[in-house]
Amino acid sequence: MATTGRIDADIAIVGAGPAGLFAAYYAGFRGLSTVLVDALPEPGGQITAMYPEKMIFDVAGFPAIRGRDLVTGLVEQAATFSPRYVLGVQADKLTYVEERPVLTLDDGTDVHCGAVLITGGIGSFSPRHLPAADAFTGAGVVYFVPHLDDYAGQHVLIVGGGDSAFDWAHALAPIAADVTLVHRREAFRAHAATVARVRELGVRIIVNAQVTELLGTDRVEGAVIVAKGAEPERVPADVLVAALGFVADLGPLAEWGLRLDRRHVWVDSTMATNLPRVFAAGDITEYPGKVRLIATGFGEAATAVNNAAVAIDPAAHLFPGHSSDVG
Repeated sequence: MATTGRIDADIAIVGAGPAGLFAAYYAGFRGLSTVLVDALPEPGGQITAMYPEKMIFDVAGFPAIRGRDLVTGLVEQAATFSPRYVLGVQADKLTYVEERPVLTLDDGTDVHCGAVLITGGIGSFSPRHLPAADAFTGAGVVYFVPHLDDYAGQHVLIVGGGDSAFDWAHALAPIAADVTLVHRREAFRAHAATVARVRELGVRIIVNAQVTELLGTDRVEGAVIVAKGAEPERVPADVLVAALGFVADLGPLAEWGLRLDRRHVWVDSTMATNLPRVFAAGDITEYPGKVRLIATGFGEAATAVNNAAVAIDPAAHLFPGHSSDVG
């Protein structure tokens, strides 16, 4: 929910994805007040926006956990310390007053804080569009699948060859009337094991092919697929999922004076950026040997908070002990 005026907090967290949510919990554990700012209307970042139903396999302690469930757990964990959320608003400008950061949001709100923690994932993002869909004015073309049950019993056409395309195919195959996946190349970017699982489910996969036309008026009823060396084919479709990836950029953060590597922010071993009292954690960070996993982001968030705590109060301990020691 947007707000205006002034907000005071020990740490302003830019990005309410997994790393940001865990940072809010850990900062609360350290006795620090937090405000989480995110341009999206609800917490969860990329998971909530792009793959809430996807099973995630790289979170320690969970053999598999649905994206939506992971976000719910992180929000509940952070709620222990009552963080403040400012959602649907973008972090715009960074200035300093008496050496303390002031984060100005695009609704005019000023967040006065002791430190800023950037956990913005891939930054702001928008889906790559399917050219055939640009000329189609009806409904039925989607770039995310928020709720799998919406497509139960339907003919689903998926365009793409990456992990998202195959994840959706794997998730939808058991509940849809049928699933067809179209990819313009013969090789896939998706993980080989996921491709194998999708094939085992009997999903029809058409390679070296493109969707050239969508059929229907008010909504999608089918599509024309042209494969290399074959005649155009019409296939039924109640929905087309364009899983073609995303175009991402840092938005206003790019103007703050951060040391950048394209859309990533360079940090040192303390998760500090080149700007005073500004830290970063999660997928947005860059350093030698960086591994972009959700699990990695959790550890980086804790490291950033601990070092931010010392920046805010030099008398604070860098490591206060384990949370299991409290109580």
